[in-house]
Amino acid sequence: MAHAPASNLPAPDLLLVKRALVSVSDKTGLVEFARVLASYGVEILSTGGTAKHLKDAGIAIRDVADYTGSPEMMDGRVKTLHPKIHGGILARRNNAEHASAMTEHGIGGIDLVVVNLYPFVETVARGGSESDIIENIDIGGPAMVRSAAKNHEFVAILTDPADYRSVISEMTEHDGATTYALRRRLAGAAYAMTAAYDSAIANWFGKDDAEYPHRASAAGTKLQSLRYGENPHQSAAVYIDGTTRPGIARATQLQGKELSYNNFNDADAAFELVAEFDAPAVAIIKHANPCGVATAGNPLDAYRLALRCDSVSAFGGIIALNRPLDAKTAEEIVQIFSEVIIAPAIDDDARALLQSKQNLRVLVTGGMPDPAQRRRLVKTIAGGFLLQDADHGVITEGDLKVVTKRAPSADEIRDMIFASKVAKHVKSNAIVYVKDNATVGIGAGQMSRIDSTRIAAHKARGAASAAGLSSTMTTGSVVASDAFFPFADGLIAAAEAGATAVIQPGGSVRDAEVIEAADKRGLAMVFTGMRHFRH
Repeated sequence: MAHAPASNLPAPDLLLVKRALVSVSDKTGLVEFARVLASYGVEILSTGGTAKHLKDAGIAIRDVADYTGSPEMMDGRVKTLHPKIHGGILARRNNAEHASAMTEHGIGGIDLVVVNLYPFVETVARGGSESDIIENIDIGGPAMVRSAAKNHEFVAILTDPADYRSVISEMTEHDGATTYALRRRLAGAAYAMTAAYDSAIANWFGKDDAEYPHRASAAGTKLQSLRYGENPHQSAAVYIDGTTRPGIARATQLQGKELSYNNFNDADAAFELVAEFDAPAVAIIKHANPCGVATAGNPLDAYRLALRCDSVSAFGGIIALNRPLDAKTAEEIVQIFSEVIIAPAIDDDARALLQSKQNLRVLVTGGMPDPAQRRRLVKTIAGGFLLQDADHGVITEGDLKVVTKRAPSADEIRDMIFASKVAKHVKSNAIVYVKDNATVGIGAGQMSRIDSTRIAAHKARGAASAAGLSSTMTTGSVVASDAFFPFADGLIAAAEAGATAVIQPGGSVRDAEVIEAADKRGLAMVFTGMRHFRH
């Protein structure tokens, strides 16, 4: 139960910093900041490695154990959990009862707390042992941070070295004092930090749980503000979480304009798609949908095949590779306008070629994500959010159930499995035509499956004409559908486009009708029992 404060006077706007407690894991800029504090005569309390770091730099500090009269114990687990620390942080200076308690128990006020927490996320990311991870769950740090943030009327809390400059600026302007506005802003940042920290810990404990937790959270650290969101009137920013999955969020940008919201979204879709394939693969993405995907013996051939699928839509697209980008492939890529190239690596000759396109955003990830790695996806809705496992479904030859009189050939099976991997990354309703490990027609995001089927075939006819081919590229292809055909019309349209085999989940009340239509036209069709909706 909360207690009403007694005998309160108005809290000051300006608060002189006389004593600071400094205990950090990230020591970036710490010495310079501590020197500023010392120049204003601030008494610095510190512990452990932080104390040694400051002493080695010639900065006078007072050890917390000396200040409290209690030694560090239990391998450092207990050092700041003491009334002289938390009383000094939590005491309301304008409250007569608090002031009396401070006098009675010899508690001095602490006006500035500089704390960042044990590197729990970093320990998990580098594959630390369970005991190492547990030891990097900070207890005293979050307690001090939350205490200082709660009492921000009287205490400034610094959790990020990036904020040192703001405090220095205010102390310089106000002769060693901080303003209430700054203290309040820093308090909000502190609670956001502890929330993200606790979220990372909770998610680590629950990472192997099959059940969804009663309480769930998603947290991250801002990587950068973006110029705008999907449209110029929307604001946006990008955040990174505590995972180390290779991809767009942690990629290194080698050149080009600042990434936009849509660039991040599309590049993520492209890179996750090429990660599905073991062979050299290239995907060209537009508006989060592939307009061409192919595998081949090398990236150059894969790129040419992917581009051939829909060279018109590829203009201004995102190009992803699952192999290092070489100079020959780069030379071909720069022949058309692209927004982004993302690859695990880019060789020096390719980099030199790409520099001729100054606005082209070029990203390297240092590796490929594991498509089978378990992860959960978050989608916000009004009043809450949806949480689900990522689509890790993989269809193998052993999963195929032949339902037609004609069984597919080995080449058709190969292309059907390829097509099913691509369909998983196409917005529903998804129809994907594939021939020789390359898409030749893609229909995406339509309200009816028959429209997606016809659009994909129409795209293929246009691509064939652009390539100077006498017949549409869907002739002799296989077709994948992300969900069952509710009527035979979609399958009939695929047969009319020249497809010879169909892969689909099955499960419609009209499956028999669809199978009959396939048999009548000599198509081979397999059911997988696995749907791949992507909304």
